[in-house]
Amino acid sequence: MPQNEQGSAAAGQGAGPLAGRRVAVLATDGVEQVELAQPIEALRAAGAEVHLVSVKPGEIQGFNHLDKGDRFPVDRVVEEVRVSEYGALVIPGGVANPDALRMDDHAVALVRQFMEHDKPVASICHGPWLLVEADAVRGRTLTSWPSLRTDIENAGGEWVDREVATDQKLITSRNPNDLPAFCEAIVSAFASAAEESRIDRAIEQTFPASDPVPWMSSTATIGKGVERRNKPREERPDA
Repeated sequence: MPQNEQGSAAAGQGAGPLAGRRVAVLATDGVEQVELAQPIEALRAAGAEVHLVSVKPGEIQGFNHLDKGDRFPVDRVVEEVRVSEYGALVIPGGVANPDALRMDDHAVALVRQFMEHDKPVASICHGPWLLVEADAVRGRTLTSWPSLRTDIENAGGEWVDREVATDQKLITSRNPNDLPAFCEAIVSAFASAAEESRIDRAIEQTFPASDPVPWMSSTATIGKGVERRNKPREERPDA
């Protein structure tokens, strides 16, 4: 099982801005097929290792609007997934897909944890229903299939009619026609977050938590000196 969001070189899909990174795609039966398949294809082409996460093992049923499409093999069950194992999350649409996911406590908790850990989350079409259920749209600007506008606004979000809406690390789009722009946006955003994570790890390795960072230690020393000078003379140890 994966242990962290960065896999080995062998586990990745090759060269690209997301090489060695893991991305979770959360979906279940009723997912809009093109909104599942195209982002996965784009992410893998960028080098990411992509796992389809669902509420049950086996396969999920894709749909082309109201008609049954292909079935897709599930890589992992949501209740076994940990946020630390992945660098980003994608939530495709389809009416039935997010409606079922928002009834699953593990799926809702996973989305909330990705947002709380400030990791990129991308969703398209009806997918933001799950963001609403996770209380993840409050104070955010996002887009979706138009019928979700009232739900988003009632949950404290600002709804906009755009091809792609990006609010910090939350990326949303409206419908399958937006997929080219959506896929481009998520690859770019996920790559930026991966680089940010790499830099953070490099800093942590250079300055472990047990060791004071040089400029912090000097500041702390100055602060102690100021505090000492401000004490009454009779309280000073050398008075």
